[in-house]
Amino acid sequence: MNAVNADLHCHSTASDGTLAPAAVVRRAHANGVDLLALTDHDELLGLPEAAATAAELGLRFVPGVEVSVSWLDQTVHIVGLGVDPSNAALIAGLDRVRSGRDGRAAKIAAELDRIGIHGALEGALRYVGNPALISRAHFARFLVEAGCAKNVHDVFLHYLARGKPGYVDHVWATLEDAVGWIKGAGGLAVIAHPGRYRLSHVEMDILFDKFRELGGDAVEVACGAHDGGQVLAFARMARKFGLMASRASDFHGPEDSPIDLGRAPPLPPDLTPVWSRLI
Repeated sequence: MNAVNADLHCHSTASDGTLAPAAVVRRAHANGVDLLALTDHDELLGLPEAAATAAELGLRFVPGVEVSVSWLDQTVHIVGLGVDPSNAALIAGLDRVRSGRDGRAAKIAAELDRIGIHGALEGALRYVGNPALISRAHFARFLVEAGCAKNVHDVFLHYLARGKPGYVDHVWATLEDAVGWIKGAGGLAVIAHPGRYRLSHVEMDILFDKFRELGGDAVEVACGAHDGGQVLAFARMARKFGLMASRASDFHGPEDSPIDLGRAPPLPPDLTPVWSRLI
């Protein structure tokens, strides 16, 4: 079961990826992916195109989403796998989460204008594939184009992370809402890339404990954001909290992502892969 080349977290132009949903699926298939989930940020728009392309190619496809959550003083992400894209409560919840993005984008542009980077909103919008969803990644691509940084990673380090001049705080969904919407839509809830969160050991334990209490199912152990030490650390967390393990690239595009589709490291063999509940 662990030998399955599963990639259960990636993005398309329906959110902040650079490839259309069909192109993401074709690239995954060419890379030898056996099981793919498209998990755009707070958005289900790309799922029909991705599912149709996967069916044409004979690639097993899982409808997914990545929900933005406010936890303590930062944003964490909860991936939903195997959700019903027609579920009314999920659709309504994601609509509410997306509704604040335009206001945040205007504030980010104003903050960047204040430090001498002008036209950021118009520049970011040139990279937006879905008019209903503008994200920090779109601003990052504009800032690279404008010569403010050499790559998207550096933009986040110097402009868009907490405490930097282009950072704007925002209130997303609650953890309770995100897990509830996913479970209510028949899906499995997964803590995405926990190694990216600036949480103390105590805070991380509180997050995992609350997630499990709410009915959460799994954690991304092997993913594009984790180095070898973090894979081992979150494997221990999966064991400690009785969670299944997920594997994912978190692919956003050929130029934007540390690893390609299907290229995440394998899971430790003693963990229960989340795809055992999906196939």
